[in-house]
Amino acid sequence: MSHHLFLLSPNDTPLYSLTHQSSKPTTAPSYPLSSNLPSWSTTTFAGTLSALSGAAGLNQAPAGGGAPRIGSGQGRNVVQMIAYASLDVIEELMRTNPAMYLKGVDKFNEWTVSAFITLGNMKFVLLHDGKNDDGVKAFFTDVWDLYVKTMLNPFHSAHTAIKSAVFDGRVRASARRHL
Repeated sequence: MSHHLFLLSPNDTPLYSLTHQSSKPTTAPSYPLSSNLPSWSTTTFAGTLSALSGAAGLNQAPAGGGAPRIGSGQGRNVVQMIAYASLDVIEELMRTNPAMYLKGVDKFNEWTVSAFITLGNMKFVLLHDGKNDDGVKAFFTDVWDLYVKTMLNPFHSAHTAIKSAVFDGRVRASARRHL
């Protein structure tokens, strides 16, 4: 499973982003169009069925084999587009819902978008393809704690990009622990 985290300032400027590949097992995608087709056609045309059903995503392996390429090229642009497209939904929910943790605010194919809004209107946006609400909430809480500690550093200016290796390492450790 893959997870993509974006920390956005109140004016939607990206301050930090992370792509994390979880080592937890994933389930094979199901093809809803294949229920009425003979079994030989579902194995032969599985790629076509996944494209027609909207299940084709960023975490499919390339045709030549090997690992999926999520962090670079077109896949990275698609993930950023999904995150930024969900900001309208997140801002609408911010007006109506006083909670800081907004789970499952948007969905795009297999990606679910969850958000965490701080008291200073910072937006933490997480794209994930699994169902782990408790882990996502604990991860957001850890990232918020790390963000507050970073903002308390007198050498860091508010609403500027976070380039600290210590912050990055601790966010990655929290992602391994909770996601």
